[in-house]
Formats: sequence, C-alpha cells, structure tokens
Amino acid sequence: MTKYLPFLDWIKGYKKSDFGGDLTAGLTVGVMLIPQGMAYAMLAGLPPIYGLYASTIPLFIYALLGTSRQLAVGPTALVALLVAAGVGPLAEAGSVEYIALAILLALMVGVIQLLMGIFRVGFIVNFLSHPVISGFTSAAAFIIAASQLKHLLGISIPRGKFHETLIHVAHHFSDINWPTFVLGAVAITILFFIKKIKRRIPGPLIIVFLGILAVQLFQLTTSGVKVIGEVPGGLPTFGIPEISWGNIQALVPAALTISIIGFIESIAIAKVMQKKHKYYELDNNQELRALGLSNIVGVLFQSFPVTGGLSRTAVNDQSGSRSGLASIISGSVIILTLLFFTAYFHNLPKAVLSAIIMVAIFGLVDIKEAKHLWKTDKRDFTLFMITAISTIALGIEEGILIGAVLSLGWVVYKTAYPNITELKPEESEHGLIFKESGENTSGTIEKVLVYRVDARLYFANCTYFKETILNHIKGNDTVEHVILDASGVNDIDSSAAQVIEDLQREFKTGGVRLHIAGLKDEIKAAFSRHHLLEKIGHEFIHHDISSAWKSLAKKKTSSTKSDSLITS
Repeated sequence: MTKYLPFLDWIKGYKKSDFGGDLTAGLTVGVMLIPQGMAYAMLAGLPPIYGLYASTIPLFIYALLGTSRQLAVGPTALVALLVAAGVGPLAEAGSVEYIALAILLALMVGVIQLLMGIFRVGFIVNFLSHPVISGFTSAAAFIIAASQLKHLLGISIPRGKFHETLIHVAHHFSDINWPTFVLGAVAITILFFIKKIKRRIPGPLIIVFLGILAVQLFQLTTSGVKVIGEVPGGLPTFGIPEISWGNIQALVPAALTISIIGFIESIAIAKVMQKKHKYYELDNNQELRALGLSNIVGVLFQSFPVTGGLSRTAVNDQSGSRSGLASIISGSVIILTLLFFTAYFHNLPKAVLSAIIMVAIFGLVDIKEAKHLWKTDKRDFTLFMITAISTIALGIEEGILIGAVLSLGWVVYKTAYPNITELKPEESEHGLIFKESGENTSGTIEKVLVYRVDARLYFANCTYFKETILNHIKGNDTVEHVILDASGVNDIDSSAAQVIEDLQREFKTGGVRLHIAGLKDEIKAAFSRHHLLEKIGHEFIHHDISSAWKSLAKKKTSSTKSDSLITS
C-alpha cells in the first residue's frame, strides 16, 4: 500500500523532532511561493491569481503521493514558458478562452503523466540526452528573459521569436519607460544580493513589499509604471474544465512536451535530494503518478501545469524539510493568502514580478556544462548547441523536437555502426593482455587476427559487422585464424545468428578458421538455440581471448616440433 500511498510510510515513522524542520520549511517555501506563483502565472500568460491557485491543491496531492521528501511542487518558469508557447497561438493571453485552454492543458499533462506512471514507461525520458536537455533549458532561459522585457522596459512588444523581440526593442528604444526600468533593475540587484547572502531569506517577498511601497510613496503609476491591479480574493472555485476534441488536438504537442520536460525537471531535482539524505527511496513511476494526479486534481481548482521547482526545493531542503508535511504547510500558507491578503497586492509592479522571473531563470543557463562538453566531448557539445540554437531561432517545441530527434538518431547510428576494434597482444606484469594500441611485444603468432565487438548484434547492425570483419582481412592471404572477442556482446537475434553462420562459412571456404571467445552465459545459450556451437565447432569456442591465443600458440609449437622431426 505504501508503494502507491507513500505518505503512509513517512507518517508511520514520523518523529516529533521532524516537525520543527517541516514547519520552518513549509512556512518559508509558502511565503516564497506567493510572489513566485504570481510571477510564473504572468509568464504563462495568465492573471497572477492563477499562480496562487496552482500553488494550493497540487502541493497537497504531491505531499501524499510523491516519494521525494524535499521536492517542492508548483509553478515553474520553464513549464510556464511552455504553457505560453502552447496556448499563445490559440488565444489572446489573459482572455477567458486562454485561461480555459491553459487549464485543459494541465488536465492533458496530468493524464499523460499518470498513464506513463501506470504503464511504467518513465524510461522514455532517457531518450532525451543530458546535452539536449541542457541546451534546451539554456535557450529557454533566453526566451523567458526576452518575454519579460516588455514588463521591465515598460513598452509594448508583440509576440514573436527571440530575435524579433530584440529587433523590436532596438527600434523602440526611445519608448522605454525609465521609472519602470529603474524599478526592475533595482529589484534584480536586490534579489541577487539577497541570494548571495543567504538562500533562505525570502528575497522575492521582500522586493514585492518594497515594490508596493515604492508605488504608493512615489505615485509611480502616474509615471507609467504598470501594476497588476485587483487580485480577486477567496479560494478557487471547483469546476470541470471545458473539453473539446478540437482543442485537445491543438494542445497535444504542448501537452507531450510539458509532460516529459516537467517530469525530467522534477525527477532530476528529486534525485539530487535523495542522494543527499538517503533515508527514503525514489520511485520514478510513482513520481509520474504523483505529478499526474497533482495536475489532474489541481485542474478541478483552476490550476495550470505544475512540476518540481529547483529554487524552492533547495530552500525547502535548507530550511529543514523532512517529509511531505512541509508541502502541506506551504499550500496552507497560500490558502490563507487567498482568503485574507490578496487585496494588498493591487499596487504590485509588473516589473518586480519580471525581476523575480529573471533571477529565477539565471541558473538555467548552463555555461559550465557547455565548456565541459567542449573540452571532453565535441559530439555532445554539438548536440547542446544545435538544440539551443534551434530553440532560440525556431521556438520551444521545435527546439526540443530537433534535440530529441538528434538524440534518437545518434542512438540508432551507434547501434547500427558498432565499435569493432582490432586487438593486439602485449605482455604485462599481469600476463598477456590485448589492447587496441598493442605493439605485438609478446611474440606474434603469424596468420592470426583478433577483433572485439562492443554492441548487441541484431538485424540493424549484423550486416555492417560482417562486412567490417571481411574488409579487414580482404586481400590478406596469410590469415588463417580470426579470434572474435564477444565479451561485449549482450544480445543476438536470429538475423545476427545467421550472419555469424554465414561469416564462419565464408571463412572456412577461404581456409580461415573463426574462433569465438568470451561468450556470456546467456549469449552462449542463444548460440546453442541457433545451433551455432555445432556449426562453428566446440573446439573453436573459448573462455576468453587469452585462452584462444594460447591454444593457437600451443598448436603452432606442436606443428613446429612435428616439422622438425620430419625434417630430421
């Protein structure tokens, strides 16, 4: 039962000493969520109040069903951007239709994640490589920043690509509202300063208070500074979202993208926390089910898509969170805010909310990872850059799609063209070893070649395997034995078995003997099922390449002695 209801596990072992940490963490993250939630709702194209709605019920559901004790679920910058990218082309931001589509999108995301968890297909996120994810999130940070320029500069910017936004700003530089710009710049500076001093200090809430105070003291609205205006109070009303097949079809790409990216963002953070604490176990598929149900139930209370957030999780952990109770307390703080304090946010400047977003996304730009990939793996660096450039130039969904296709393409390429290496013997203090760079210092046995294949052999690569081996010995009439090190082969199918039989037959016709070494038990069983052991000959199947080499060396010595006796 605890597998599907993890809260039963942490409740059973809950200690009084844990409550202090949970209370502190819950209150801290709850206070932090108030301005963050409103800022991310604005980024998603929704009225700020929907950020608070998304920070209530989903937190309770995840606290009960999630396996991570520190993960803080709620609105995030990346998911908010994906919502804006998916819903923006279909309706005007902030309109009734837009809100309905965003809530429907959350329902679709929840259903997809729940089904992924039920059918245990969370592994599919592994097909998005780390360089692709890093490139995508780094590019998304720039797109998010560009989307907030209209609020930070106080000018009207039409919806468009990243470069179109920058061009528009350059052409309308003279239209910048300087009080708005100064207010936003000061807010960003204060946030960075507070973040550098101590992460547990609720910087966003401090600048929200200072921003409201500045508007009231200096009458900044008369200078063109935009505020969020009236924020309705009270709890979100219960309701089922309007569902139409046409809207579902239009939102499918965005729903799939958010489902996968949201889960990747969440599980990556959760794994970091679990490795740090180690007093509980993460379950990837239960995490999917928990996130899915958090979104589904949240939809009934007007929530847009949510997932685990990095900055809030870090604060949650540093504040002493020990269980899901911390999230329940955070959600309760938001409910109290909705009931009693929303009126106080009327004069909150939009530039301040944009400043919160700007600072939050700063960590998404992974320059360190790009430098590391450039030094260590140019292929992964290329994947990183192509994904980043595609995302910035073409758009969010197009960028991640290109990155995913490149990742899958590389996997297909690597399996279709496996590494087949010629090995050479070399004496060492531990005996005879075989290396790619060996110098034949052991006294080479003439007419023997050794190869290693590092891949499963199946229909897609077995022909390449056969042709590569044949091309290696083509034109070399002195070769009499080929030893194949199969220790790196984890699987073969019927097509590969047929190719190995054909290779052995062609070798035999040309006077060459094929030796197989290092077969794993399961691969040896597969050889037996395909009758390869009999066709190759049991005497040509060896425990490892050293055994095969010594066997041939022994035969050579015996042959040499026989020749000497005949001559004498």
